[in-house]
Amino acid sequence: MEQELQPRLEEAKAGIRTVFFVDAAHFVCGSFLGYIWCIVRVFLPTMSGRQRYNVLGAINAITHDLISVCNETYVNALTVCELLKQIRDKCTNNNPITIVLDNAKYQRCKLVKEMAEALKIELLFLPSYSPNLNIIERYWKWIKKDCLNCKYYESFEKFKNAINESMIKTVNHENKKELETLLRLNFQLYDNEIYSRV
Repeated sequence: MEQELQPRLEEAKAGIRTVFFVDAAHFVCGSFLGYIWCIVRVFLPTMSGRQRYNVLGAINAITHDLISVCNETYVNALTVCELLKQIRDKCTNNNPITIVLDNAKYQRCKLVKEMAEALKIELLFLPSYSPNLNIIERYWKWIKKDCLNCKYYESFEKFKNAINESMIKTVNHENKKELETLLRLNFQLYDNEIYSRV
């Protein structure tokens, strides 16, 4: 945090570096329960099956602009390479680019590292089990709350469209105030010694 992530974020705030937080979300078509408490039993409709809508996203640490690659199969190294190309294409200034991401195997593989090097993008891998250091995790939680919690979609197409519309709100900065609060560069840290005992 102090030696690698924070200095790069300070450079991003100063406008001399671009930092993106990257992670994938795998939305399974079905009912997402919000908060329910009632005396009478409630039945909620849901779709059968396990159709998934995968979104590999990159959110700018300062502007909160979103770049994403979506599919209905799975996220792999080729998906990450596609995202890296999109990031390079969108970043037209000459600032160095840092991508903060977790240790998923498809992100740490040789293909992704070679692509990042060719595109002059720095990959900054977070320590294992530290989603608290990746602000896009908060963003995926917001997406679920915005368009999925306690909502029923009759078809997979409507399910996908709801997720896409929420992401478009981000791109258009329709929820700017709410997202600025949510995506602040404040990180909850844990004492490793205490955390490892839990």
